[in-house]
Amino acid sequence: MLWKWGSVFGTGMLELWAGIPLGFVLQLSPVTTGVLSGAGAIASGAIVIYLGGSLRAWLLKRVAQKEGQKGRMARIWEKYGVIGLGLLSPLLTGAPLGAAIGISLGAPTGKLMLWMAIGIIIWSAILTAAVAYGLLTLMP
Repeated sequence: MLWKWGSVFGTGMLELWAGIPLGFVLQLSPVTTGVLSGAGAIASGAIVIYLGGSLRAWLLKRVAQKEGQKGRMARIWEKYGVIGLGLLSPLLTGAPLGAAIGISLGAPTGKLMLWMAIGIIIWSAILTAAVAYGLLTLMP
């Protein structure tokens, strides 16, 4: 059981979208799946925000290559600030990349961590409920 939890947590660290389906494939309960995947995403966001200087630089270089200097997250930052970035980045870019973008745009670390955690919790609940509901409707 511990390896299942670790797998979902670790996958959630890399991408929230991937951790939730993995939990269902491993036959974990929806609550356990959502909590572990969300906790993994929060952990990865915290690592990048508080410890990941070189990781942050690598992620920002990757984003700059993909989106150019005026990417989607920069536009969200200009329009909605740290709250919008924190709420939307777990869904759009993933927690680690969203955290790196927020730090690079000058977001205060504490405020960014708070809104990233809130966004991750919200999206974890929504995505877990959507997968659970979808599976329930497909089963006879």
